[in-house]
Amino acid sequence: MKYAAAILLRMNMNPVLTPLLTALHEPPPWLLPYVPQLQRITEAAATQSFAAALNAVRDSSVPVCFVDHGELPAAEAYETFIARTDCVPTRDNLHDLFNGLMWLTWPQTKRRLNRLQAEHIERHGTAGPRGALRDALTLFDENAAVLQAPADLAEALRRRDWHTLFATRRAQWHSAQLVLFGHALLEKLLQPRKAITAHVWLIDAISDASLAASLTRERLLARSFLPLPVLGVPGWWRRNESPDFYDDREVFRAARAPTP
Repeated sequence: MKYAAAILLRMNMNPVLTPLLTALHEPPPWLLPYVPQLQRITEAAATQSFAAALNAVRDSSVPVCFVDHGELPAAEAYETFIARTDCVPTRDNLHDLFNGLMWLTWPQTKRRLNRLQAEHIERHGTAGPRGALRDALTLFDENAAVLQAPADLAEALRRRDWHTLFATRRAQWHSAQLVLFGHALLEKLLQPRKAITAHVWLIDAISDASLAASLTRERLLARSFLPLPVLGVPGWWRRNESPDFYDDREVFRAARAPTP
């Protein structure tokens, strides 16, 4: 409480941070990997813009800096601007703060996503449909969760066999590692709802380098994302301790039957 109370007293000019500071008081499991960095960012944001706060805590491993969103020319695509300038336009909102957090934490992966987006825009422009590759890149950037899990657990997720995933093999989650990457996903979870669903990206070992390397055009175009209602993960929300939590078929949906 001391951390949250002290910062809130200094945050009158930044009420947008209140939900995040409240979460940092008793961090939920999904936020824990990011707590030290978020504490540094929110403290820096007490007296300056979010872009300046992110710059204040970045180190030499981060290949970009953060600038006010007004630096983005009206006629230039966001991803193209980042690739050209190594600057990330940033507004004073939680969506952009979490995006900055991902640049600080996963710099190689964020650079890979940006380069793929910028290369596609250079070839095809921004007029007309975005295309399957850009859609997949945006989905990953905004809503991905990265999962390393025992084979049986991963297979249950592929089949959307929710009972096996969350009941029969519940104990196996202790051997799994699930890390949230999507910055929109992180923002949504500040107001937790059962229906919040991540797009899971399976990987053998979780690191920035291995995640960046996994983002091949072929795999992205195959859209090998697996839907996961993240608050169903054991230990991530008290409500899922009740077995009937998983009976909600509007959230825990069966896999679609294959098209004939």
